[in-house]
Amino acid sequence: MYQKDDTILRQPMDQLQIRRLSVENTPEVLSISLEKAAVFPEHVSPRDALLVVLEGSIDFQIRDASYRLDRLEALRFERDTPHRVTACTDSKFLIIR
Repeated sequence: MYQKDDTILRQPMDQLQIRRLSVENTPEVLSISLEKAAVFPEHVSPRDALLVVLEGSIDFQIRDASYRLDRLEALRFERDTPHRVTACTDSKFLIIR
């Protein structure tokens, strides 16, 4: 069955918002909106992951490195590695893990 979903479009830009898009557990797809200057605090992913920026720009900090990611850019990262995200502008991105 096919089902159109506008969760990402409707997701508010209010600090940090996380919505699960996938119905199944694997792969898990999370839609995240992060208001300008808001921080997704340090955490770890339980699985290797792919982050894809849909709009805006973010600063992704992992280990001793920082990566500026803009619209339509992606970054892969390993599980169990502490990381955090700061929004440079109002941003929406996906985590696929």
